[in-house]
Amino acid sequence: MPEAPEVQTVLSTLETQIQNLKILKVDVFYEKILANPSIKELLVGQSFLQFHRIGKYLIFTTELYDFIVHLRMEGKFYLLNEIPKEKKHIHVIFSLSDGRFLCYHDTRKFGRMELYPKQEDKYNCPALKKVGWDVLDERYTPMYLYSKIHTSKRSLKAVLLDQSIQAGIGNIYADEICFASRLDPRTRAYRLSKKDCQILVKESKRILAGAMKYGGTTIRSYTSSLGVTGLFQLKLHVHTKEGCPCDVCSNPVIKTFVNNRGTYICTHCQKRK
Repeated sequence: MPEAPEVQTVLSTLETQIQNLKILKVDVFYEKILANPSIKELLVGQSFLQFHRIGKYLIFTTELYDFIVHLRMEGKFYLLNEIPKEKKHIHVIFSLSDGRFLCYHDTRKFGRMELYPKQEDKYNCPALKKVGWDVLDERYTPMYLYSKIHTSKRSLKAVLLDQSIQAGIGNIYADEICFASRLDPRTRAYRLSKKDCQILVKESKRILAGAMKYGGTTIRSYTSSLGVTGLFQLKLHVHTKEGCPCDVCSNPVIKTFVNNRGTYICTHCQKRK
């Protein structure tokens, strides 16, 4: 699943390509992707004016609406000069005013599209009412994190992946954040101090901002599908590095499972509280 840096890469690329273009027609081939079938009529005549991201959500603001897209596991956008003959996994096609077509491709059909009246604060959109602060939001602070987790018996990794606490962190970056913070992801959240939360927030912001700079992490099926490929995988320290020497201590990185998620750890550098 694309995480915040990958979603930002898609969003930034689309912004350079389709900003101010008008939607002339919307063809939907799999209705369940739409929260409401009327979306395809309401978007006709609207233009892509502004581009926002909260966590893993893409937000396209038009004259009247906030059009919200969650790519889930396999969702991708293609910007094409003509509609392809083979449309097996293309579920939505937006015909644009410059003659091109924005195609939404989703092999597993898990993606979701929602439409709401335009809001100044995007967190007010119903689709985002249960989403925590984006990691790069200034409101995501050490005290905020501590207040959310200091009584939790869940693992550190579980709370980092909880989008209702903070939005945008997935499996890859959770491993990297725990390593940078020198904390074992199996540590129970209630054992973390305010100082630990300060480090976690600092490293979360640093790592996600850095990954965005490099266009995200291309692992397995992720690509922006718009001619942009992430390079942050070249900066990973533990994720997918099973058996490799730790960059800090040279002990081998191990792979284990935390909450049924493959997790990479240097047990020498990362302390379990």
